[in-house]
Amino acid sequence: MKTTLDEMQAFIAVIDSGSITAAAEQLGQTTSGVSRALARLEEKLGTTLLTRTTRRLQLTEEGDAFLAQARAIVASVEAAEEQVAARRQRPAGRLRVDAATPFVLHVIAPLVAGYRARYPEVQLELNSSERYIDLLERRTDVAIRIGPLADSTLHARPLAHSRLRVLASPAYLAANGTPQAVDDLAGHALLGFNEPDSLNHWPLPGHTDALLHIRPAVAVSSGETLRRLALEGAGMVCLSDFMTQRDRDAGTLVQVLPALTVEVRQPIHAVYYRNTAVSARITSFLDYLAGNMTGAPFIR
Repeated sequence: MKTTLDEMQAFIAVIDSGSITAAAEQLGQTTSGVSRALARLEEKLGTTLLTRTTRRLQLTEEGDAFLAQARAIVASVEAAEEQVAARRQRPAGRLRVDAATPFVLHVIAPLVAGYRARYPEVQLELNSSERYIDLLERRTDVAIRIGPLADSTLHARPLAHSRLRVLASPAYLAANGTPQAVDDLAGHALLGFNEPDSLNHWPLPGHTDALLHIRPAVAVSSGETLRRLALEGAGMVCLSDFMTQRDRDAGTLVQVLPALTVEVRQPIHAVYYRNTAVSARITSFLDYLAGNMTGAPFIR
């Protein structure tokens, strides 16, 4: 008796999610149903694919070999379904998108309802990573990257630019004074990133470099954390317009040293391994995203 696509998908979901329970939730099935699918698969193959303990699941050597083939088969079926759907001009299937948390919250999340209304057959999966990821390892179709690109092995589609500004809350400035010159920043709480250090170059004239390099009094991994700290009056930050435009419009954050600010535009790219001509899902998402990235936070 031959294995079925559903059984292979259950097997892959268990490996990717780390447990049968999580796989069942991901697939919209019962835990017992996924467990039975795994049992049928192992019975048909005549081998054990997973060793199960009370704490973890571990692939056997046979399971590891079968997993690679199962992934290829499922991917081929998804591609075939997508090509048929593309001929009907209806992108379909799972689309895995990765972006930094601030971009997901401030740009992608407000567009999801509109995108889903236009392309209801696309199953959108959003993941947030503060670091650059390996698209193949994380099984990601497209990632949004902000800043200069270094990986030449990826296809890249420019989407827009967004300006950097130094910002603080009115409450912080009222309590600590508003700087009038770059040297005045030495007496202030400057908040920045723990990595990469290049994000701690602010769009102000530096003493030795073209841009001012700061040593953060508080260093964090996420731009959204910096935004929250600034709103709470913890210090000054340097962030992109796409995540702070609403705050500036509302007056909850104000620009510091605007007359001295150097215009620095962060490029925003979509990166992916497959060409958009191959994937209607990627094309539909990026076209929709680019078409709606308009207004003050973005520069074309």
